[in-house]
Amino acid sequence: MATETSTQSYSEQWYWDDRYTNESEPFDWYQKYSSLAPLINLYVPHRNHPVLVIGCGNSAFSEGMVDDGYEDVVNIDISSVVIDTMNEKYSNRPQLKYLKMDVRDMKAFEAASFDAVIDKGTLDSILCGSNSRQYSTQMLEEVWRVLKDKGVYILITYGAPTYRLRLFKKSCAWTTKLHVIDKSLTDHPLETPKWELTKPVPLDDEGSSVESVIGKSPDVHYIYVCTKDESLKMEADEA
Repeated sequence: MATETSTQSYSEQWYWDDRYTNESEPFDWYQKYSSLAPLINLYVPHRNHPVLVIGCGNSAFSEGMVDDGYEDVVNIDISSVVIDTMNEKYSNRPQLKYLKMDVRDMKAFEAASFDAVIDKGTLDSILCGSNSRQYSTQMLEEVWRVLKDKGVYILITYGAPTYRLRLFKKSCAWTTKLHVIDKSLTDHPLETPKWELTKPVPLDDEGSSVESVIGKSPDVHYIYVCTKDESLKMEADEA
């Protein structure tokens, strides 16, 4: 169990540079590609459209996407150490691109560049650190900007709806669906999962509906599929 001090460090570049200097083995936060593939295939059906993976680390997730037929997977991370390592590792796979970048400032990307943005733990890391409210808002606004209209931000997180929905509402105009996946045995899914992965969990405005479906304190990762909806933003601006 991480101490409070080390958890706070999750939002700091020096922490990740140090960690990736000392850890060479691939590490996947929360879930591996194989367990999430049915959901990625559902919401990112066009294998030839560009996808952005934020806070990629040394995860094998993007490699899994390319093995599954995705042709343009761009990866960013705040750590130059891990970006250098991954560029070297995948130098023979043109479908994978690795760039050092801060997710709160992605000006190297034009607006509406990506069909999907995938986040496994990056928002969670920012929320652990100082200025978390300001930085998480900056991040979500940048994610919204680089997505095409009707593009999806897929967030895999430990954050329950009562916490995460509030963040989405404060940042941008999203239409949000929720999916859940069992935390345990990610390589060997339970024969009877709490809820079918590709079936959205009923979600009301506050997120309180979820507990009645999957129980209190469920041992799951929450997956929010937030669709960028420019028409909602126009309505909000006119109101």
